[in-house]
Amino acid sequence: MTLWMIGNMAAHSVPSTLKRLLFAVKYSPLQSRCCAVQREAQYSTISIPSEKTFDKILIANRGEIACRVIKTCKKMGIQTVAVHSDVDSSAVHVKMADEAVCVGSAPTSKSYLNMDAIMDAIRVTGAQAVHPGYGFLSENKEFAKRLAAEGVAFIGPDTHAIQAMGDKIESKLIAKAAKVNTIPGFDGVVKTAEEAVKIAQEIGYPVMIKASAGGGGKGMRIAWNDEETREGFRFSSQEAASSFGDDRLLIEKYIDNPRHIEIQVLADKHGNALWLNERECSIQRRNQKVVEEAPSTFLDPVTRRAMGEQAVQLAKAVQYSSAGTVEFLVDSKKNFYFLEMNTRLQVEHPITECITGLDLVEQMIRVAKGYQLQHTQDDIPINGWAIECRVYAEDPYKSFGLPSIGRLSQYQEPLDLDKVRVDSGIQEGSDISIYYDPMISKLITYGATRAEALGRMEDALDNYVIRGVTHNIPLLREIITHPRFVSGHISTNFLPEVYPDGFKGHQLEADAKRELLASAAVLYIAAELRSAKVLGTQRVASTPVECSHWELCVELGEERQDVEISKSGTVYTVEMDGAKVEVWGALNLASPLLPLTINGTQRMLQCLSRDAAGVIVLQYLGTLFKVRVLSKLAAELNSYMPEKVSEDTSSILRSPMPGTVVAVSVKPGDTVAEGQEICVIEAMKMQNSLTAVKQAKVKSVHCKPGETVGEGDLLVELE
Repeated sequence: MTLWMIGNMAAHSVPSTLKRLLFAVKYSPLQSRCCAVQREAQYSTISIPSEKTFDKILIANRGEIACRVIKTCKKMGIQTVAVHSDVDSSAVHVKMADEAVCVGSAPTSKSYLNMDAIMDAIRVTGAQAVHPGYGFLSENKEFAKRLAAEGVAFIGPDTHAIQAMGDKIESKLIAKAAKVNTIPGFDGVVKTAEEAVKIAQEIGYPVMIKASAGGGGKGMRIAWNDEETREGFRFSSQEAASSFGDDRLLIEKYIDNPRHIEIQVLADKHGNALWLNERECSIQRRNQKVVEEAPSTFLDPVTRRAMGEQAVQLAKAVQYSSAGTVEFLVDSKKNFYFLEMNTRLQVEHPITECITGLDLVEQMIRVAKGYQLQHTQDDIPINGWAIECRVYAEDPYKSFGLPSIGRLSQYQEPLDLDKVRVDSGIQEGSDISIYYDPMISKLITYGATRAEALGRMEDALDNYVIRGVTHNIPLLREIITHPRFVSGHISTNFLPEVYPDGFKGHQLEADAKRELLASAAVLYIAAELRSAKVLGTQRVASTPVECSHWELCVELGEERQDVEISKSGTVYTVEMDGAKVEVWGALNLASPLLPLTINGTQRMLQCLSRDAAGVIVLQYLGTLFKVRVLSKLAAELNSYMPEKVSEDTSSILRSPMPGTVVAVSVKPGDTVAEGQEICVIEAMKMQNSLTAVKQAKVKSVHCKPGETVGEGDLLVELE
C-alpha cells in the first residue's frame, strides 16, 4: 500500500487509520522514525488482517538490519526472536526483540555464522521463519536448505537462486543466456597466480580480480599489470577464504571510470516480478559503497526501463522469489553491463522505500508466505529523491576510512529534522568492536527534489552527535557538498580523483576561516563569562567582570591571529585583519550542538572539548578543527615554550588501525626495499598490506601472526 493510498483512506473513509499509524510511529521503539506519512518517513507498512503470515520470526543477524526487520515485524503483529553473541547481549536488537538467544562467542564464525547454534535457537523458540538480513548467512544456500528440511521458511529466494546468483561464474553464464549485457572476461575459475597473469594478458589490462562467492567489496582487486595481478590474486583469495569460506576467483575486464547503478527487483512464487527503479551507488572506497541515492541523475527513462527489464529477465531466469538487487556497471555512453545479483535485502534499500513508498521487508515476508505481489509495474512510482550516507566508525584520513573502535560516550541522532531517517542498531554506551562491521548507522534524507534532499543531508550531518569513536562524517559532508557530486558528475573513481593525495578534511577559504576563528573566540569568552557567574571571579583575573571588550590571540595550526571582541546584548562582534564577524546564538556550553548565526548565516557547530590551555576542538562544516584561544599575555609567554620533537615515522611501522596480524614478511636483520611488504593486518574482514617507506635494515619485530593489535601499536622498527 503506497503513501497516496494511505492519504486517500485517511481523508475520505478511515481517518482513524492515519491516527493509528502516526501513534505507532511516535511510540515505536526503533530509533529510525521511518513511517510518518508526511514528515520523517516515506514508506508504509499496513498489515492486512485477512493476510495471515507468521506468528514468530527469528532474525539471523545483528545491528541496524536486525532492528529494521524487527520494526516491520512489530507493525505486522509478528513476534520476533533475536540471536546474539556474548558481547552483543545488551545490543539494541536484543532489547527490541520479544525473545533473544545467545548463539556463541564474539567471533562471527562462532556466533552469527554458527548454523548449528542458530538452528537450535529456532527449535527452542518455535520460530516459523527466518529473516537473514544481509551478510552473514543471508546468501548461504546450505543454511536455506537446513531451514527447508525442518519446515522453517527462509525469508529470501530458494536455494537454486541463491546458488546460481551467489557464484559469480555461474551467474554470468545465466545472465548471458537470459540476454543480459555482461562484461567481457574469463568464465572459468582461476586456480593459480600465473594462470591469472596469463588470462589478464589475454583480456587486456586493466582487469578486475574478484571472489566467485564474494560481495560487499571483499575479495576484489584491480590490476593494471602482471605484478599487481599476482599480488591481487594472493590477497583476493585470502580475503575470499576468510569472508566466504571459498577462495575461488574469476577475472574480467575492468570498466574504467564507470558508474555503479543497481536495480531493485521484487518477485513472488507465482511468476510475477517487478523492478523498483534504480539506486546510484558510485561513491565507493575499496569497492564498498559510501553514499547512495535514488534515482540516479544519469539515467534517462529509456535506459532505466532497459536496465529494469533486463534485471527482471534475470530474476525470472532463476525463478527468483523475494527482494533482490541486480548490479550493473554503466559507462559514459550509458552502456550497461551485469555485475552481480545480490539475493538478499540490500544495505541501501531505504532509499528505494523512500521513492516508492513500499516496505521491502514487509514484501519479503508476504512473498515468503506465498502471497502474490500487490502491485504491477505501472504502480511503481518515482516520488522525490532520497540520499543515504553510511556513517562508519572509521578514520577517513586513512585510505578514506580505516576502522576505529571504542565506546560511544555520547550519541544523538538528528531525528528532530524533517524527512530524516536513521537506521541504526546502537545507542549511547554501545561498543564498536573489531569483530563486526564498523557501521554506526545509515543516514537517509528525502526531498521533493535532489537539491532538497542534499540540503537536508547537510543539516543532518551537522546535527549528528557521535563521541567516543572516530567517524567518517567529515568525508561524507565533503562528498555531498562537492561541486562534482552536486552536479551529478560522478563515477566509482570519484574519491581518488577528487582527493588524489588522500582526504584532508574541509579546506578553509578566507571567509570560512574567519567564521571558525571568530566562533572559537566567542566560545572562549562565553566560557569565561559563565565562570564569572558560577565562581564569582573570572579565570583571567586582570579582566573586569563587567568587561565587554576583549583582546585575544587565536591559533589554528601554524597561524596566529590577533582578534578584538566586543559584546552588545547577545551579539558578539569579532574584528580581525580589518574584517568584522558578527556571532550570536544559543551558547549553551553544556549542549553538544551550538546553533550559531554568523554574519547572517545559520551554522550548526559542535564543541567536542575545551581545556585549561585554551584548546577548543570544534566541528565546523563537518571537519574537526583544533583551535587555541589565549589572552595576549598568555600568547606572549607561550612563545617561550619549547616545541615537542616529532617522532621519526620513517624508521618505525605502527598499525594504522585495530585488527589482527595475518602475516609478517620480515625478520630482524632483513634488508627491505622502499614499498616492500612488511606485514598484513586484517580488520573487518579486509586485508591491508603495510609497506616500508624507505630502504633499511629491520631492527626488531614486535608482532606475530594471530596477534590482535590496536591503532598506533608498534609493529616493526627499522635502523
